[in-house]
Amino acid sequence: MLDNDLAELYGVETKYLNKAVNRNKIRFPDDFMYELTSEEFSVLKKQLGHEGKYGGTRKLPRVFTENGVAMLSGVLNSERAILVNISIMRIFTKLKSFIFMEEELGRKINNLKDNTDKLFRIVFERLDTIEQTVPCHDPKRKRIGLRDNESE
Repeated sequence: MLDNDLAELYGVETKYLNKAVNRNKIRFPDDFMYELTSEEFSVLKKQLGHEGKYGGTRKLPRVFTENGVAMLSGVLNSERAILVNISIMRIFTKLKSFIFMEEELGRKINNLKDNTDKLFRIVFERLDTIEQTVPCHDPKRKRIGLRDNESE
């Protein structure tokens, strides 16, 4: 999550959130928090369509991973920050369960596909066998069915 989005949720200004992080830098290793490059930030603004929202940004935003967001709860001690942090952690947990469910569903679909492929292969093999054993009809035989207007 971006620092300004977290600051908005916590009800503080981004600069105060970042000051609290700077005072506790040891709590935020690179896998907890990192700063976007200018190229990444440019791409992000275009993807989000919020270029105006970041117009006055002088510093590149920081991005917090799930662990970084969890660590913020120890740095920001307001009641609102704690409650927001609990909500964010619950959302991360739900996202993980959705991802797991999606992977499981993908495995089930692949199993179903494999089983139907096997079934169709067997059906077509049997149809080929039947076709080989059934005698061919004489092409000069009298045809039964609807008449073709062109052949009359």
